[in-house]
Amino acid sequence: MYRTNTCGELRLSDAGKEVTLAGWVQRSRKMGGMTFIDLRDRYGITQLVFNEADDADLCGEANKLGREYCVQVKGVVNERQSKNGKMPTGDIEIIAKELNVLSSSLTPPFTIEDNTDGGDDLRMKYRYLDLRRPAVRKNIELRHRMTIIIRNFLDKLNFIEVETPVLIGSTPEGARDFVVPSRMNPGQFYALPQSPQTLKQLLMVAGFDRYFQIAKCFRDEDLRADRQPEFTQIDCEMSYVDQDDVIGIFEEMARCLFREIRGVELPKLEQMPWHEAMRRFGSDKPDLRFGMEFVELMDDLKGTGTFPVFDEAGYIGGIVVPGCAEYSRKQLNELTDFVKRPQVGAKGLVFIKYNSDGTVKSSIDKFYTPEQLQKVKETTGAKDGDLVLILSGDNANKTRVQLCTLRLEMGDRLGLRDKNVFKCLWIVDFPLFEWSDEEQRLMATHHPFTMPNPDDIPLLDEHPEQVRAKAYDFVCNGVEVGGGSLRIHDTQLQEKMFEVLGFTPERAEAQFGFLMNAFKYGAPPHAGLAFGLDRFVSILAGLDSIRDCIAFPKNNSGRDVMLDAPSVIDDKQLDELQIKVELKA
Repeated sequence: MYRTNTCGELRLSDAGKEVTLAGWVQRSRKMGGMTFIDLRDRYGITQLVFNEADDADLCGEANKLGREYCVQVKGVVNERQSKNGKMPTGDIEIIAKELNVLSSSLTPPFTIEDNTDGGDDLRMKYRYLDLRRPAVRKNIELRHRMTIIIRNFLDKLNFIEVETPVLIGSTPEGARDFVVPSRMNPGQFYALPQSPQTLKQLLMVAGFDRYFQIAKCFRDEDLRADRQPEFTQIDCEMSYVDQDDVIGIFEEMARCLFREIRGVELPKLEQMPWHEAMRRFGSDKPDLRFGMEFVELMDDLKGTGTFPVFDEAGYIGGIVVPGCAEYSRKQLNELTDFVKRPQVGAKGLVFIKYNSDGTVKSSIDKFYTPEQLQKVKETTGAKDGDLVLILSGDNANKTRVQLCTLRLEMGDRLGLRDKNVFKCLWIVDFPLFEWSDEEQRLMATHHPFTMPNPDDIPLLDEHPEQVRAKAYDFVCNGVEVGGGSLRIHDTQLQEKMFEVLGFTPERAEAQFGFLMNAFKYGAPPHAGLAFGLDRFVSILAGLDSIRDCIAFPKNNSGRDVMLDAPSVIDDKQLDELQIKVELKA
């Protein structure tokens, strides 16, 4: 055997036992005629002791060990004289009797510590070393534990796990597909699935009334902290259910995860309509860990003073930042620069400081009377010592989104977004369609198979923008963790949906004919939901990026710097695929 025990399990009760350990050299210390080695594996660290007086040759071999050497040591468990209360194994040490170097190591490019000296790019290049760090490894272990809990939870409710194909047909509606050329079908391409959406619906037609899958998904889209080109979904679908059934089951699954992983009991969750979320927070994934709800100020500020910006606005809204009336001109200028960044897009920022001595100072003092500014104080509920920040614009929702970004920035500045506090809710009653400036047409807010609210179906012809979807998103701490909807299972209604989306019958048949045909054979009412596993793990682990809970992630340019992918492929492979690459200048 290479080892009898791991480096994290021996205790004082094991004193006197002969053991064999194997792992990596964390650090080495020489003190007089003694050499101390910290040996690390995935389970912990154990101190090894080599005594020159007992065995000079063995101690000499130990002195040659470098960081990250992989070694095997045989010895006897001994009680430490100087105990280390910070280590689970800190009461014992191993008096080494035999040393075997299994593999030597180059000096690693960064320290294998929780607080490493390696930058992101360097750690991603040597990810196999980065994964040795306990801080990273525990995220992967947490991910494993969560998937076990999820599988067991769903299995007890008669869900069956079914693998769906990774090579499928392209469906450009939505994000961009990753495409894969077919050698056996020259000039034709597979696509990697953005989700198993149509396939899980076919499983419902096939009679698998409760399906789930820990599914790999792929989207060729611009990256950010909570996006990767390949990601993992907890993908689920059910037959003969309504919205409350789905929400009930998966709220309980979330409750189970929070209880088992973080020891947190989630209360029954609020269901907030989309329009209310946008009105109060400017986001369909509001962070409820802190207040600063929007207050509309059109009645107070439009046409009541001499400020042209407000007089011409289609929306004026503000937030009350408690206790920040003492913000300096420099701090307020920083906030103005923040909202004017291209990523936010506001033209400017108005502030009103309700000072603790009762005086008022504002960037619009000369346009409004003290009485009018006092009215704003009453409307917003501001108190002495508070700061009111105001944005305006032509488009209400666009301005609310800008104000949302400012609200989150103030939440960060004031330390109100505690990663150990969890505020979850459901967002419901989404619009079925949203306007795309890029496409200059209505697009499905979620996907083309989402069921319209039955009450709104008569609006599909004349006012499709007013139709609500039978859709729902699970939101936690300002992050959309998952979402789903009731599905259309009626062929005629599905054809109507494609028509509103601008599909010709021929295009609809070419892309989704297989699903439309399946619906003609007795499709049951069905609904589903998918959680983003990476996002869920990152929230429960308290991480800023999903990259830190994925074993081998891509960087912000979608590159795997460890494997150097994507890369140019050999001309022979291109010839076999009958593909010629000509890059545009």
